[in-house]
Amino acid sequence: MTPRKQQILDIAAELFAERGFHGVSVHDIGAACGVSGPALYRHFQGKDAILSQMLIAISESLVAEGRTRTAAAADGHAALESLIAGHIDFALTHPALIVVQEREWVHLDVDSRATVRALQLAYIDSWVETVRMLRPDLDQRTARAAVQATFGLLNSTPHSARIGDPAMRALLRSMARGALLGDEGDRDAPA
Repeated sequence: MTPRKQQILDIAAELFAERGFHGVSVHDIGAACGVSGPALYRHFQGKDAILSQMLIAISESLVAEGRTRTAAAADGHAALESLIAGHIDFALTHPALIVVQEREWVHLDVDSRATVRALQLAYIDSWVETVRMLRPDLDQRTARAAVQATFGLLNSTPHSARIGDPAMRALLRSMARGALLGDEGDRDAPA
């Protein structure tokens, strides 16, 4: 993706999160990017395409990052630590994308919705595999439920009080570990 297209997606995400999909026009996005609205059509077919590309791109990024992190990890504990750290980084640095995903999902066309959902399931699966390595007592459905509940926790950050970045990261890490590992969460945590 070109830097200009990424800039448009980033700006549009902020605008969609702030005003909602229907509260933002192509002209608004263009003005925020420093170009005319019609100039955006050189990069995207319209506002719907911007939303689709925005949510597909971040979903692809999360899947790729998750796979890279688990492949590079020495063991299951290291993989889980890396996945948690990566998702916390995403949640704290891309709050607008979380808000857009929550609120504007319904505005995706059927094909884009299916693509995003398939990517999200692939991302969840990388977490579920890692959790089940560490928690063989959990069946697939229970591990998936635990992972999705943990995402709910981590993705709540756009709506939560800020306590400073290092403290928030530590709090989220501890809570995610506890949610996924139960009583063993803090006991097995590497320093």
